[in-house]
This record gives sequence, C-alpha cells and structure tokens, in this order.
Amino acid sequence: MIYTCEREDFELTIPDISVTEFTLRHAERLADKPALIDGPTGRTLTYAELATGIRKAATGLAQRGMSKGDVMGIYCPNIPEYSLIFNAVASLGGINTTVNPLYTAGELAKQLNDANARFLVTVPPFLDKALEAASNSPVEEVFVLGEGEGATPFATLLSAGDDPPRVDIDPRNDLVVLPYSSGTTGLPKGVMLTHHNLVANLCQIEGFEAEERMGEDQPILAMLPFFHIYGMVVVMKLALAGGATVVSMPRFDMQEFLELIEKYKVTLLPLVPPVVLGLAKSPLVDQHDLSSVRTIFCGAAPLGSELSEEAGDRVGCPVMQGYGMTEASPVTHLSSMDPSKARSGSIGKVIPATEVRLIDPESGRDVAQGEDGELWIRGPQIMQGYLKQPEATAQCIDAEGWYHSGDIGYVDDDGFFFIVDRVGN
Repeated sequence: MIYTCEREDFELTIPDISVTEFTLRHAERLADKPALIDGPTGRTLTYAELATGIRKAATGLAQRGMSKGDVMGIYCPNIPEYSLIFNAVASLGGINTTVNPLYTAGELAKQLNDANARFLVTVPPFLDKALEAASNSPVEEVFVLGEGEGATPFATLLSAGDDPPRVDIDPRNDLVVLPYSSGTTGLPKGVMLTHHNLVANLCQIEGFEAEERMGEDQPILAMLPFFHIYGMVVVMKLALAGGATVVSMPRFDMQEFLELIEKYKVTLLPLVPPVVLGLAKSPLVDQHDLSSVRTIFCGAAPLGSELSEEAGDRVGCPVMQGYGMTEASPVTHLSSMDPSKARSGSIGKVIPATEVRLIDPESGRDVAQGEDGELWIRGPQIMQGYLKQPEATAQCIDAEGWYHSGDIGYVDDDGFFFIVDRVGN
C-alpha cells in the first residue's frame, strides 16, 4: 500500500527556480525587517542587507574565478553570514559543501577532497585548521570572515560591486549542496541535492498545513547547526523563505539558549531530543520567561511521548515531531501544529507530493496497516544519489525511485506514523 498526504483539497505547486530566488522571495517587501540576528551580539542583517550582500558576494566570488559547478566549503558556526555565503554560491550555480565546525583538520581535508572543493570559507578561530586542511586538498583560496594571516578577508568580496554574472541554472539537475551523511550504513558520503530538491521540500513543508506553519511574526532560534540538513533547510531556509527572523547561536549552551529565547521573544523552537530533555529537566528553565514560545518542533531522532509531554507542560506549549533524513532534503513526515490533530510519540503524517510504503525487509512485500515495516519513500525531495558512490546509491534507491530508509515503523488506523527500530537491529 502506498501512503500519501491526506490533504485532498491541496495541489502542490513547486516553482522551477533556484533556491536563492526562493529564499529571497519576500526580501524586497520586507527590506527593513531583521532577517538574521547573531544572538549573542545582536548583530543584524535585514532582508535588504541580506539580498544586497548575496549579490555583492556573488560578484566578488565570480571575479575570484568561481563558476558554475565549483564547490565552496563552508566551515563556520551558526552566524548570519552563513546564509549570505550559501545563497551567493548557489546563485552562481556553485555547490556548497557544509562542514561540521567541530571537525579536525584531517576530517575537514577528507571532505574537501571528496567534494573536490575549490574554495573554503571559515572564521578566525578555525583558520589554522582550515589552512592546514586546504593545503592537503584541491582548495585554491581560503576566505575568512574577519582577519587572519594566510586567508583572504571575506569583506573584500563585498567591495567588488553589485552586478553578479547571470548564470543559467537548471533547478532539477544542478546541485546546490553536498552535505555529508552516513546514510543507512557506513562512512559519511556526499549527498547530492539539487535546487529543486530543496525548493520542493520547502514547498512541501509549507503546504502540509499552510494555515499553521511558520509566519513572519515568528522569531526562530537557530541552535541547530546550519551545516546539518535540519538546521540548513528546516530552520535557516524555511524561516527566511517565510519572512521570519532567524536568531542564530554559534554554539549551544543551555543558559544562553534560555536567555536568547527570553531576550528575542522567540516563538518557534526547532530542537533535537537532548535539548527537549534539558527543557524538561534543567533547573535553569525556571529562571527564565519562556512564555513567548508557541511551539517546540523536534526532529533528527525519535522522541518518547512521556518526555514530549513533560517538556511541553513545563514550557507551556505543544511539542511536535517530524521525520526525515539528509537524503530527503530532509522532511517526509510532519505533525500538525494543532495539538488536537497530532498524536503523542508519532512522527506525524506524510507531507504533500510524497509517497511512503512499509516493506517487510525479509520478503520485500508491503506489510499490513499496524504492522512493522521498513519505510520506503519517494518524492521530489529525494537526493540524486551519493557523490561518486553509485553502488551505495543503488543499495538505497531502487529502479522505481523508492528510497529505502533503513528505519522500521508502522502506521496506525488514522495515518499517524511511528518509528520503532532500524533494519538489522
């Protein structure tokens, strides 16, 4: 049986545009509104400054030799410039490979080599590792957000003019990002995602429950790292495409996390289970006013119903779950923002333009409703494959386009999905 979105009254339209165009679709109208705020310092980029900065950075990068298909490594924590860099590269038809800022020089070099990165951008505290990695990779130039010996100040790119070259981007076939994922098994692999993959998933998320989703009046706290697909798409890109304000955290600290919620009157908190646990158990929570928070959204790993309810009761808002993976850009299932339409412990229901099957790993046959099976997923958000790894790609995407997730779950009579295990456990 194939499960699809229950919204029969809704037909999803996915524009055939670049992810930069989609991200900036409200920028002109919201010119003076804060788009990104560095939480600890208050440093702000308005929507107009973000759009202008993207054009200037793209102009500077083009003058430094970046062209369509070139790869930029982003080795930075969560800062406002992350979105500026990502979208500037994307607008030139370039590809971003986003790197874990906790990586050693050796780990960074391995990813830069695998992705065949030509450029790298970082921050002063990471510069020594960045330069060491660059010297052992194809990287030709390192940019630094600030000053540092051996690197080109990123600011020089912004003084090169405001007239980037026009690039013909094919959203369905041109890659825009290479995040790295271990997939269902094995070592990290480059996940090839196109402009269309990301734009499709953003539209799918918005279309799941359009009247309840992220709004322009919702400050969002970005404690999830932008290098990871969850922070990249569900936080950074979805918020900006929706005209919201993103408050970024370069590193997680529970005390600062709570202070930023209170200071910026954050309404939406995209989180992972360990932080939800902190909200449920930490004595620091009682020292802060979290009354602005309307919704906690949890993903990346299963969240038990008891912990979900405990955290929700303490903060005074519903805790919703979703499900996805890097290979799906990332979302495939969502819970309603309306608690009366959600189910505790469930990852939610299938989002628009997505098909899901539950398959017995032994027989390869569909299981009955209520029985455990591996989630197979098909939709416009599914990756093009793993970089330079056709065998690994063939192992998880079959000839009919179904992505074999490796996760075991079941669906109840009302269409709510639950994850219970991994294949082979």
